Amino acid sequence: MFKEFKAFAMRGNVVDMAVGIIIGGAFGTIVKSLVDDVLMPPIGLMLGGVDFSDLFVTLKQGATAGPYATLAIAKSAGAVTMNVGLFMNAVISFLIVAFAVFLLIKAINKLQFSKEAPAAATTKDCPRCFSAIPIKATRCPNCTSELK
Repeated sequence: MFKEFKAFAMRGNVVDMAVGIIIGGAFGTIVKSLVDDVLMPPIGLMLGGVDFSDLFVTLKQGATAGPYATLAIAKSAGAVTMNVGLFMNAVISFLIVAFAVFLLIKAINKLQFSKEAPAAATTKDCPRCFSAIPIKATRCPNCTSELK
């Protein structure tokens, strides 16, 4: 049974998929950091100093009554919150990852489908007998009809 599992796990597709998942996870972490640490702070600053990770709506007060200054304080108080800012961060992260995957697929397709132009035809069909003849022929060698 171990030999069968080893044969399955070491097939090319499975190994390629595992590498892709690992790189994808690392890429997701990088994009999350890009959104949370690089993109959202300047956007929040332009919008009047809003920290999007602390943008939330309190649905139910916790053990200590609000208003709560940050999401962490609301969570520690046991409040039920709708985390709009975290959702916005996740949407932006998704859009960046989707765009990167789109660019990757586009590049792969360009490499995969880039072929040399087909060679110029060297033969044509005779209109009478439909046999293949050289393009420069003025008479069909098979049926002897004149070609125009």
